[in-house]
Amino acid sequence: MADFSKALASTLKAEGGYSNDPDDPGGETYRGISRIHNPIWPGWTIIDQAKNSPGFPLDLEDNDELAELVSSHYQSNYWDRIRGDEIADQEIAEAIFDFAVNAGPRTSTKLAQSVAGAPVDGIVGPHTLEKLNHFDRSTFLALFALARIGRYVHLCETNRKYRKYFFGWVKRTLEGV
Repeated sequence: MADFSKALASTLKAEGGYSNDPDDPGGETYRGISRIHNPIWPGWTIIDQAKNSPGFPLDLEDNDELAELVSSHYQSNYWDRIRGDEIADQEIAEAIFDFAVNAGPRTSTKLAQSVAGAPVDGIVGPHTLEKLNHFDRSTFLALFALARIGRYVHLCETNRKYRKYFFGWVKRTLEGV
């Protein structure tokens, strides 16, 4: 079965560290955790206290408590929701997890269900797991990557602000294939 720690390490490479991009609809983020969407995440207290230090934001990377808060946030809100521990193939689990972090677990699950031929409801249940665990890895990863890119194209067509992120999203998707 898939391993959360490997999936998290892979996704965090794409998420980077601290950011406060005015064009990002998520606003201030740390390791991909958006303050707008996660205002009560306890890591914000640590980050806010660190903002006055001369080493900010680089000194956040050495904070073990903050790293644990990031890990537990992603495990409970993303990995567990896609039932990553029950997905047999590590690469398939990582692709679904990474897109869940980027677009939300429900969106990622729906895309995975569509690719795998499972009923599309956004909830990973026994039928979805059965389909995912018996799908050819290479075929799934290729189709899932194309579906992700298609969603990014749609986002950029509907909101021009997203265009600045398009190539980064595509690179992230293709690096996971």
